Amino acid sequence: MIKQFWGYLEPRYRRQAILTPLFILAEVFMEVFIPLQMAQVINLGIQQGDMGAVLKHGGIMVVMALLSLLFGVLAAKTSVNASVGFAKNIRQQLFHRVQDFSFANVDRFSTASLVTRLTTDVTNMQMAFMMCIRMLVRSPVMLVSATFMAAYINPQLALIFLVVIPVLGATLGVIAAKTFPRFQAMLTKYDALNARVQENLTAIRVVKAFVREDYEIEKFDASADDVRDAMVRAEKLLVWNGPVMQFCMYGCMIAISWFGGRLIIGGAMQLGDLMSFISYVSQILMSLMMLSMIFVMLVMSRASATRIFEVLNEPLDLTDDDAADDLFVKDGSIVFDHVDFSYSKDKTTLNLSDVTFSIASGETIGVIGGTGSAKSTLVQLIPRLYDVLGGRILVGGKDVRDYKLDTLRRQVAMVLQKNVLFSGTIRENLLWGNENATQEQIEEACRAAQAHDFIMSFPDGYETELGQGGVNVSGGQKQRLCIARALLAHPKIVILDDSTSAVDTATDSKIRAAFREKLAGTTTIIIAQRITSVMDADRIIVLDDGKIDAIGTHEQLLEGNAIYREVHESQQKGVA
Repeated sequence: MIKQFWGYLEPRYRRQAILTPLFILAEVFMEVFIPLQMAQVINLGIQQGDMGAVLKHGGIMVVMALLSLLFGVLAAKTSVNASVGFAKNIRQQLFHRVQDFSFANVDRFSTASLVTRLTTDVTNMQMAFMMCIRMLVRSPVMLVSATFMAAYINPQLALIFLVVIPVLGATLGVIAAKTFPRFQAMLTKYDALNARVQENLTAIRVVKAFVREDYEIEKFDASADDVRDAMVRAEKLLVWNGPVMQFCMYGCMIAISWFGGRLIIGGAMQLGDLMSFISYVSQILMSLMMLSMIFVMLVMSRASATRIFEVLNEPLDLTDDDAADDLFVKDGSIVFDHVDFSYSKDKTTLNLSDVTFSIASGETIGVIGGTGSAKSTLVQLIPRLYDVLGGRILVGGKDVRDYKLDTLRRQVAMVLQKNVLFSGTIRENLLWGNENATQEQIEEACRAAQAHDFIMSFPDGYETELGQGGVNVSGGQKQRLCIARALLAHPKIVILDDSTSAVDTATDSKIRAAFREKLAGTTTIIIAQRITSVMDADRIIVLDDGKIDAIGTHEQLLEGNAIYREVHESQQKGVA
């Protein structure tokens, strides 16, 4: 784990991480020799009345203190730079990894959990990394050096540490073993809390429309209480860290004062040596305190590191490593050859079963079926958002697994069931389809999607700022913008997944007419709930429970398919 984390440091941050311990060593070296000079000031200067010795050894103390300060400042600067860079790289790696995820990979993590890992968990790792290159170097070196100097001054008094340090180490070990799983549980509760907040903010209009603020507050309070309880449960063990440390510190001070005082009275030790010894004791105990702090942070960061690596080491469900770089989609033909698919990858629970059909390049295909009939699942297999469990899918005469993912997906434009727009201007959102599109091309696509007129009704036209998720446009306007964005890609295949459900029938008809004119050579697949949206398609696929029930024209299905006829009749009654 440490080796993998080290690999995420850029060379410039790696240099900073290496320089920090060197500066720390120099700082500790200066600090360790200051008490020794203080003993000389007392023994040779004050007790013997030698002002020259006071000035000499006092001056050395001042120089050492200034050098220690300088090295400490340098260590702080390099450690901050290294830890911030480390956190940036980890966060980038996490985000890049998520971008490589297939839909199946994303399904294994909640959005809130990924947000927590990118924020709280990375911050914990940043703090732990900074402590490791500073305190984890400083504390052991100071502990060993100060103990050595204390033993040099008086070996008998130094034996006290042989009793205290093992007690402290054993206690911290027990606390670490018991606390780690509790911190893991606490972070899981954080995920649930973030999920609650995200859901509430995303659906805030629905909450207010149904006057459910009190209900949402109750749910949030329950999640907040869960986080508090999990945190208290973890802290119940960690709180023992402080009392044990204090007990060891004060026990050492009392023992040293008692035995040191007896040695001075007996003439076996000088006052300056005892003062110097007590200074070393303070350094030793401060080192132990810092180790205790590091211990707490490492327990927390270990849980965070585990969660981070769950994402970084998540095996990619889809890869194109074996795909040919020079293979391109020659046309929009599509073939489903005995395709089976399951989200759970379990052949006993298939979402699509033995699906076989072919679409000629340039055809317009409608897809009709009840809720849960796997309409969206069917089309998501075409750009390889998921992989088939059995059988194969051909696009342009080649298995979709033979294409590079970028190559395939650039030729398959999808307007998903859930329309998503991003913060920025309308023009910036449309350029997602083709970042090099001219204003003329943008307007042409928007006219085809029946979006140009409402865009121009805004004071800023195509430069109108959209709120996050496109909250300042209606559902129908959002759908038309997403259709225009897809058209700008000039793909060989266009998939409209119930993407005109929020527009009126007249606008829907105009969009389909524009498609017939502008996309005459493009394969178009239209998933719809309304028969009128697909009735003029070349062929219509009727899905039922993940299987193809029938394929034919509007007239053929009205005559020979019960499901299609029933849907048509129910909708005609609704119109009447």
